[in-house]
Amino acid sequence: MKYKLLGSTGVKVSELCFGTMSYGGDANEEESGRMFKACRDAGINFFDCANVYSGGKSEEILGRLMAGERDDLVITSKCTQAAGEDINAVGSSRRHIVSSVEASLKRLNTDRIDVYFMHHFDYNLPLEESLRALENLVQSGKVLYIGASNYAAWQVAKALGISARQGWSRFDVIQPMYSLVKRQAETEILPMALSENVGVISYSPVGGGALSGKYTADERPKDGRLVANDLYAKRYSAEGTFETAIAFTALAKKLGVHPVSLAVAWVGGHAAITSPIIGARNVEQLKPSLESVNIDMTPELRAEISTLSATPPLANDRLEDQV
Repeated sequence: MKYKLLGSTGVKVSELCFGTMSYGGDANEEESGRMFKACRDAGINFFDCANVYSGGKSEEILGRLMAGERDDLVITSKCTQAAGEDINAVGSSRRHIVSSVEASLKRLNTDRIDVYFMHHFDYNLPLEESLRALENLVQSGKVLYIGASNYAAWQVAKALGISARQGWSRFDVIQPMYSLVKRQAETEILPMALSENVGVISYSPVGGGALSGKYTADERPKDGRLVANDLYAKRYSAEGTFETAIAFTALAKKLGVHPVSLAVAWVGGHAAITSPIIGARNVEQLKPSLESVNIDMTPELRAEISTLSATPPLANDRLEDQV
């Protein structure tokens, strides 16, 4: 396992980040513990969570698992999504941010959160409102660094400008979706991150299961997220997704590697990516993701894989400028 600097924070994190969304949901506490141990044995020191995962159970389980080695780990959490029945238990208002941090600290049984993300952009209030609340939390020591998940590049850039003008803590980390079948981040998000030295921990490197190896020229699975989950079915409904998945599975077989390993390694091979977020329901499913670090993702191999899906157009849509 290699370690990278997380943006401009000076903090070193493992080249893989484990996403704990399955804790308390698809994975019970016992299986969560086995996955946590497998990650630690592999050298992972970076764990991503959120206040809404499994209704808060993910944070509780992670808190118990990390209790003996808190200072060795980099832990994230998030807020913005609805976290209760109250009308104000949602969004990025100062009220919701503060109450969410306090609740997450309690569930995680820790005195600070290393990276605290705004889970989604909140169109209902000025960015200044959220950023000032986050700055106060950084000043209090309850949050060390702040980040943005699912933000557009212009939203992050606007936030960076406000923080610079006010002298507040800035978004040091972003969390976009990124995989071979979801490459929109290449247009503006990843170039912006490289330009501003913002760390990137991207999610869904296996494309919701499309790149798991289950899709071949002869068969498509009858279950799984892309079949059973309407959200994932819609997210990956773009034309060409399954054609890419089939070609990708064939290439992985030719190379003699697991498709999941290759998918994660391809994401991690982008210059802007600090750590792809990997996830699993059990240890067996986790193994190929952990093995991704053994793949030598050369520029040539990454370019070959990239030809299997459409490269998104430049931000200014001047295709003649594409290199």
